[in-house]
Amino acid sequence: MGFRLTLVTVAALSASCMRPAPMAKASAAPPQASQTVWERQIHNATDAGDGDYQLRVLREKVAADSESVPARLELAKAYQERGYPDVALEICRLAAARFPGSGEVQLALVRALNTMRRPAEAIEGLEAFLKEHPQTAPDYYSWLGILRDESGLWTLGETAHRKALELSPAADSLHNNLGYNLLMQKKNAEAAAEFHEALKLNPRSQVAHNNLGLVLANQNANGEAVANWQSAADAATAHNNLAAVLIEKGNYPAARKELEISLGYNRNLPAALKNLELVSRLDGNPAFLPGKPDQTGWERWKAGFKKLWVGPLDDSRKDTVKTESRPATGEER
Repeated sequence: MGFRLTLVTVAALSASCMRPAPMAKASAAPPQASQTVWERQIHNATDAGDGDYQLRVLREKVAADSESVPARLELAKAYQERGYPDVALEICRLAAARFPGSGEVQLALVRALNTMRRPAEAIEGLEAFLKEHPQTAPDYYSWLGILRDESGLWTLGETAHRKALELSPAADSLHNNLGYNLLMQKKNAEAAAEFHEALKLNPRSQVAHNNLGLVLANQNANGEAVANWQSAADAATAHNNLAAVLIEKGNYPAARKELEISLGYNRNLPAALKNLELVSRLDGNPAFLPGKPDQTGWERWKAGFKKLWVGPLDDSRKDTVKTESRPATGEER
């Protein structure tokens, strides 16, 4: 998102039919300083937004009432949605400087910094804000916990997540976020308890189901993990998820078995096909698909080769495909 100030195009006048009157030579104008990066961004965003009626209206609202926090944040959001996150960030920074006690502005600034992948600045600013302006809403501490998690500060993140839960103990997303933090610290039993609590509050939470399945698989409770995933998805996805965990553990034979079961339910599941290709690279054995009863071994091999060995593959276990299980950012996604 970017600022789009209105530029006026000046038409060039032809001098062929006009004879200029004599005039005194003006003194040379002092050289202008070169534009800063921010000024160039402003002008580029202006050019791109000249035809955007909504942005013109929002800019006019801010110009008419410079003390309106909602107008400034609405303008920042509009630029963010149009693909100018850098300008949205600057709008939020200016708003935070003008309204240092506004929690609404601080959260908008945190979101903008997170979008621009500046977690250190977001953490520092949010910590300073909460020190000067303690809040009773959980969102501030939830964001602080997530930002610390994303920076690898798991212990500090846990403290922030627990503070958020103190303020709102009935929020399933907050239990999930604390559980995810504990899972990353390998505190599996505590993490499972948080995911169970999240599911009590919201039995349909896909994120909590996914994370609880990861805990169970890490504890080698594979049957329970599959049953948990299958309660929120289909059987093919559940067995593929377990296969992904087994690949990350290096247990390739067990992973192949789970992929065979998964593809038995759905022969065209993209995640399972990709994981089967990956495990074949990792263990050096050929990839294959479970064949139909009327297929010969040669036909099954050809089908597997055609579907799987297409293009290069990054030989990394991080490519295992499973259902998304990241924590919610601020609010449940």
